[in-house]
Amino acid sequence: MSVVTTQKHDNILVIVSNNPPVNALGAAVRQGLVDGIDEALSNEEVEAVVIRCDGRTFFAGADITEFGKPMKGPDLGEALDRLEASSKPVVAAIHGTALGGGCEVALACHYRIAVPSAKMGLPEVKLGLIPGAAGTQRLPRVVGAKAALPMIVIGNPISAAKAHAIGLVDKIVGEDSLADDAIAFAREQIGKAPARSSEGTENEDGVKNPSIFDEFRQKNNRKIRGFEAPEAGIQAVKAAGELSYADGVKKERELFRKLMAGTQAAAMQHYFFAERAANKIDGIDPKIDLIPIKTVGILGAGTMGGGIGMNFLSAGIPVTIVELKKEALDRGVGVIRRNYENTAKRGRMTEQQVEDAMSILTPSLSYEDLADCDLVIEAVFENMDVKKEVFTKLDSIVKQGAILASNTSYLNIDEIAAVTKRPEYVLGLHFFSPANVMKLLEIVRGEKTADDVLMTAMKLSKKIGKVAAVSGVCPGFIGNRMLSPRQEQANLMIMEGANYWEIDDVLLEFGFPMGPFQMSDLAGVDIGWHRDPERIETLRDALCAVGRWGQKVSKGFYDYDQARQRTPSDEVKQIIAEFAAKAGKEQRTISKDEIRERLLYPMVNEGAKILEEGMAQRASDIDVVWINGYGWPLYTGGPMFWADTVGLEKIVVGLKKHGLPVAKLLKTKADAGGKFNG
Repeated sequence: MSVVTTQKHDNILVIVSNNPPVNALGAAVRQGLVDGIDEALSNEEVEAVVIRCDGRTFFAGADITEFGKPMKGPDLGEALDRLEASSKPVVAAIHGTALGGGCEVALACHYRIAVPSAKMGLPEVKLGLIPGAAGTQRLPRVVGAKAALPMIVIGNPISAAKAHAIGLVDKIVGEDSLADDAIAFAREQIGKAPARSSEGTENEDGVKNPSIFDEFRQKNNRKIRGFEAPEAGIQAVKAAGELSYADGVKKERELFRKLMAGTQAAAMQHYFFAERAANKIDGIDPKIDLIPIKTVGILGAGTMGGGIGMNFLSAGIPVTIVELKKEALDRGVGVIRRNYENTAKRGRMTEQQVEDAMSILTPSLSYEDLADCDLVIEAVFENMDVKKEVFTKLDSIVKQGAILASNTSYLNIDEIAAVTKRPEYVLGLHFFSPANVMKLLEIVRGEKTADDVLMTAMKLSKKIGKVAAVSGVCPGFIGNRMLSPRQEQANLMIMEGANYWEIDDVLLEFGFPMGPFQMSDLAGVDIGWHRDPERIETLRDALCAVGRWGQKVSKGFYDYDQARQRTPSDEVKQIIAEFAAKAGKEQRTISKDEIRERLLYPMVNEGAKILEEGMAQRASDIDVVWINGYGWPLYTGGPMFWADTVGLEKIVVGLKKHGLPVAKLLKTKADAGGKFNG
């Protein structure tokens, strides 16, 4: 059966797409739309057209299976030009999501109606692109440049109500009457001149007030810095006000092609598929029966425990949180409530949602209250003896069949599991701080972790809004293990003559949100410090001994003003110089290129070792970890994809030049002219 069919309702032709699961705009759908319009135009009885979709959504975008393959005609731009040129009114009937090409289909229709739950958007920017079927030219002409900019440049979908408010949707109709309401609406348009988007004049707001483009750039600088597609989107929207429609479309195509040929689009599309691939566990049937998780226990109500608990509360899963002392418990519960209330103040939650989340939180001072939980996550002090003691106790109290998880960032899960009588039900769930905000969840698979336990954790991560990646058991797992050689090189370079702020600046220029010394100040230079000012064995000891504990006391590696703006410290420079002299380190000028290579190449090398040892299933899983947990810039695709674009041979040469080790897998792939991905 064809994916696009037509139905004649007296004088209205309804073109219906049924291309599960999301009515993607593949070649057959594009051809079906053209054939449907041709049918309508060739039949004198037809006076108007409705385009709608069966299934759960309107056209939700391009067919991702066509990515990287030669395009089969007609392309979407051609199909939509034919549609818009129709002399008979065409109405888009929207439910679900009209995203990307789907939104462009709606824009090419003369009218748009939608159900209240529908969403519309142009998220191409999230794949390093801009809309390529005249979306950047039609949208501003319908809603104005100011309303079009966030849709094209930021790419987040908008609700049907918002779409109606800005003029993108002509009418909101009932959830259950879309098909009938669309036909009725189409009949009302018969005899009227079709309202073609390409002929709209709303884009004049950007001509009358050209400063809106610079204001938009400034307002969204943090979100779009380093990305090429957002700037291309701004230029395309600007062109919609300055050029004719035909010339504007040419400009869009030119910008689109340039992005398509660049490394950022390739990197961001790599990440798109990488995130999906990370959910697949080799050798496990994705349809395996999962363990129902109806209640979750958290041991520890500190910053991590409270943040972890919020993920489950926000997803509607009841949480029992246990602390040993009442003061710590009350403080932890208070922080959870304050976090929710602050979210509500910013308009991201309602007061009712705050109360709903808090109502399913049970604070307790007794381990016994964890007995009936389906999953218990330990978030106590990062010490193996403490962890073992906790797991021995949990194993004796928590019901059989329940999962026991550790939020360790470094320790051996197999060693922890060995103290229980259920090692197959033990795994690591490494949340990142702040746990209620950070997207990454490293799921650590122990040697004996059962398949259904692992897959339950993967499924649950999605429910609580996390991006999960699986790691094997090794020190630091994937993320912290790769962070170690970077930190080691950063510390060595400041002893050799590099300024610590130059090291941070190299990473900032690369696209990281902060460098290693900024990160140290933010986390606290004194974390893990032995607290003895007389015992000075490391640079960190020396900083802590003079009270330079980081941002919290306004001085660490940097001095901080009230706005937390950093400036390099003369005191720290002196301390470093003394340490370097004592160690007999000769001082030299270190170039930005050397800094970059010595920070990033060893990370790639460690990633190769992780793959070699089977600690990560695939290189793209490592990219997922670093993009979501450590601020690696998305537009480079992650460390392993970035290494592929730089060239593995170049990385091997660089490592050798700096006297650094080369992993066997890295050398093998480099010698063969290969890549980590693909």
